[in-house]
Amino acid sequence: MRMTVLFGSPRGIESNTRALLMPLLETWRQTGHAAEIYDLYDLKIEGCRACLGCQQDWEAPACVLDDDMQPIFDSILRSDLTLLATPIYSWYCTAPVKAALDRLVYAMDKYYGPRGKGPALLAGKPMAAVLTCGYRPEKGTDLFAEGMRRWCRHTGMRWLGSLEERHMGYGTVFMDGEKASHARAFAQTLMTQLTDASAAGGPAAPHRSWRERSSPSGQTPPPGSPSAPQW
Repeated sequence: MRMTVLFGSPRGIESNTRALLMPLLETWRQTGHAAEIYDLYDLKIEGCRACLGCQQDWEAPACVLDDDMQPIFDSILRSDLTLLATPIYSWYCTAPVKAALDRLVYAMDKYYGPRGKGPALLAGKPMAAVLTCGYRPEKGTDLFAEGMRRWCRHTGMRWLGSLEERHMGYGTVFMDGEKASHARAFAQTLMTQLTDASAAGGPAAPHRSWRERSSPSGQTPPPGSPSAPQW
């Protein structure tokens, strides 16, 4: 299986989001699966201009903006899973992630042009997210997670849920063995959903968030963070 990761933290290798993503990527790759990661802060991604140029072609994204979004379109179309990895700022994703989502919803959904309603190029493809925030997830990531559930319904994609972890504040250590265990378990959950759906010939079963499926407090797996793979 192949996964496209849209990584959207301005703090790069120092970010909590990257630290949480690493055990997930290691687990994904250990089973022989491939991952292509796009660090959106290192790319040029313009905001959607709502020009409807992409609506002239119903078989390809056909976005008229010539920037670094073009290879992302191709990568997502080739992938079995799209994973968003973003901190939550002001109760939503970071600016380049939002720009990418806006570009995707127009270029991939042929709903808006003068020809009438056309196809959704991403219909049936799964999406999930790795989210970090400074509040309890139910008060910090909930609005973005709900937005992505609606985004996926609109595009025809399947929302498989999110891994959500809280940073307790400056001067504290974010990453620990418990969070690494959650990340590895979330990777296993995603792989199981994708494999089961492929075997059954149908969609993977969605869920609201990893936190709702994780072990109760005090019953988490033993700590021990794995060595991080390279991008």
